[in-house]
Amino acid sequence: MNADALLLASRQTIERGSKSFFTASLLLPASVRGSAHLLYAWCRHCDDCVDRQRLGYADISLQQEPAEALEHLTEQTRRALAGESVEQLPFQALRRVVAQHEIPQTYPLAHLEGFAMDVRGETYEVLDDTIRYCYHVAGVVGVMMARIMGVRDRDTLDRAADLGIAFQLTNIARDVIDDATAGRVYLPRQWLSGQGIDPERIEHVEFRVPLATVVAMLLDEAERYYASATVGITRLPLHSAWSIDTARLVYRDIGHLVRRLGARAWDQRVTVSLARKLAWVTVAATAAARGVVHRGRVEQARTGLWPIPREEA
Repeated sequence: MNADALLLASRQTIERGSKSFFTASLLLPASVRGSAHLLYAWCRHCDDCVDRQRLGYADISLQQEPAEALEHLTEQTRRALAGESVEQLPFQALRRVVAQHEIPQTYPLAHLEGFAMDVRGETYEVLDDTIRYCYHVAGVVGVMMARIMGVRDRDTLDRAADLGIAFQLTNIARDVIDDATAGRVYLPRQWLSGQGIDPERIEHVEFRVPLATVVAMLLDEAERYYASATVGITRLPLHSAWSIDTARLVYRDIGHLVRRLGARAWDQRVTVSLARKLAWVTVAATAAARGVVHRGRVEQARTGLWPIPREEA
């Protein structure tokens, strides 16, 4: 597939797969936007293959078992990273974006580890276990996105990982019932037990009130990671900062809505309206401009958060 067709197909993937991220991506400089869409196409494909979905929706026509799907994903990813010929669009997209932005091969492989954790059926006893999962499925994607934007300093890359972790914590809070129905519980079992919730029956209505308490605790943790990420966002070029802060504000708003709804948060999927998204675009524009003006000021250290792995070592 030629470069233009690959970019168009990748853009269509993110447009259909994530309205929030697509909206934010439109604010990126053109050169960064195309690479962001390429990276998303591969990430989306990996997620869909393991979950037997297309663009986040169940697809019964996909018969491959998750373990087989993961094996295929790993093989094709390694081939793409080695610069070998690959037929499927997502792997062509990965090969191009990794080569163009000198993304270490360890990052895409670290992302696949998140799917491996799902395939293995890992349990999450304490918060650090949950954060480790969030890093692999989303934090490392934040690092790759930052590298696409030209970031190379370690602290800013760590804060990019923090943003991905915060996004995933928010996802867990919003989708906790759907995940549990599918046999996946990402909330720390220690927290669930503390609220008298049976981790094997978390989706039952009788646990909705204490579950809201546990989810509020998780969203408190997400706030710490969002705060760290905000520092990193101020170091980005103006338009990149605008885009990434828009995504931060929209996702953080999802968490606020989940918290506000309490035990009713899972009656239907929580989403942010288009009007609210557009409002956050305006807020992010002001914040990005202010961040550029005040760049270089003394900033809060990244302390007390989960230690980000040194994947390049």
